[in-house]
Amino acid sequence: MSQKVGKQSIAFENGVYIDAMASIVGKKEGNGPLGHEFDMIVEDPKFGEDNWDAAESKFQNETAKLVISKSGLAKESIRYIFAGDLLGQLIATTFGIAELGIPLFGLYGACSTMGESISLGAMTVAAGYADYVMALASSHFASAEKSFRFPLEYSNQRPYSATWTVTGCGSVIIGKDKGIAKIEGITTGKIVDYGIKDAMNMGACMAPAAADVIYNNLKDFHIEPDYYDKIITGDLGYVGQTILIDMLKERGIDISDRHYDCGIEIFDNDEQDTHSGGSGCGCSASVLCSYILKQLEKGYWKRILFVPTGALMSPISFNEGQSIPGIAHAVVLASE
Repeated sequence: MSQKVGKQSIAFENGVYIDAMASIVGKKEGNGPLGHEFDMIVEDPKFGEDNWDAAESKFQNETAKLVISKSGLAKESIRYIFAGDLLGQLIATTFGIAELGIPLFGLYGACSTMGESISLGAMTVAAGYADYVMALASSHFASAEKSFRFPLEYSNQRPYSATWTVTGCGSVIIGKDKGIAKIEGITTGKIVDYGIKDAMNMGACMAPAAADVIYNNLKDFHIEPDYYDKIITGDLGYVGQTILIDMLKERGIDISDRHYDCGIEIFDNDEQDTHSGGSGCGCSASVLCSYILKQLEKGYWKRILFVPTGALMSPISFNEGQSIPGIAHAVVLASE
């Protein structure tokens, strides 16, 4: 029986599960509403390293080692790592997990990377190419800001549409053992470009891609939004959330009563002044690997659609006047 469903989805016939999870975040994230959910809060933004990039690598290294320890598996049992970050040539990942000596698929899906890594990892396990794989993604406020916007020393004023890049990392172990949550299926997103060129409005850049993949997930599986307890986007923020809900309503779909955005929930906007909310690969990754999976593990939520969202830009494309396309990947997660 084919596991292919509809136009761009997969339903896993055999059980694929998230067996373990780990999350490490920075001080600002630890001071937010979800601070008590994370495994570790690092007070020093440089994590004892000489620079921001090395700090992000350490976030990856420590999170990867922590999730292996929590899984109870030997490192040698992990056949592949699917991981990525926001930096050029994935240098946070390269230097972060090199010492583990585990075969790596380096991924760049911008802030959608955790959805991409879980999707590919689940496909690999379901196909029998590995018993266990790791999926991981990270970001760091300082390393991302200097790469994509302005040097921190510039102290520019941020518009209200801007998001705050999360300093953090999340990781899961995927296998066939019943664990924290079951990965029931995936819907792979397409590149969607509405011609937006404002790098300070990531929510507007990514919302059309999120709307597209959510629409196609519902269409492929022949379901309504109430099939899910929550439909969870990665980091659209307040601006992107409004656009997403409006775009889906134009297609006759209303998710307003069950939408949750990791970028909105990770910070207290009244107290922490993050404007539109949080963003970055580490945003959805760290929230998934703490709060979200705990809700499934405890049975508070029975089934959710996890939809990390990404803006596919680089400093080169932005400086050359290119638009900022978006992409989003959807993962169906269920409690056991």
